[in-house]
This record gives sequence, C-alpha cells and structure tokens, in this order.
Amino acid sequence: DIPLHIVNISAQGFMAQGSVSMSRGERVTVRLPKVGRIEAHLIWVAEGRGGFQFERIIRPDDFFQLIDVLQPNPRLRKSR
Repeated sequence: DIPLHIVNISAQGFMAQGSVSMSRGERVTVRLPKVGRIEAHLIWVAEGRGGFQFERIIRPDDFFQLIDVLQPNPRLRKSR
C-alpha cells in the first residue's frame, strides 16, 4: 500500500501530492468511489507531486457520480 493524497482528478487521470516515491512508468491500482478499482501509471514527477494516467478513460456518467461523492461542499452535491 502507498499513501497518496489526490489533489486533482479527471476522467483521464489524477495528480497526487506529497512523497511520491515512485519512478515514471510505475503502476498503481487505486479504488475510487462509484468507479471501483482502476490501474494508473505515473507519467511525471515534480516538486512533491506526481501525475498519473488511468489505464482507461472513466465513463462520463461514472465520473460525474465520483465527483458528486467527493464534493466537499454539500450544497454543490446533486440531490439524491
């Protein structure tokens, strides 16, 4: 297990901040709400940040559900 703090996410990948002790090309498997397990590989590292690209693009409907779950401001969440 590798602790990663995801600070930015898109349907194509994510950026993690903190101690990214990996090299370009290494792969991780992450578990995301509404998406499940998905593999990503590290494509860049700079100044305590790392950019990861998912093995596949997350489908738009799954991505919007993911963002709804992760939204920190309850007023901006979709009503359920």
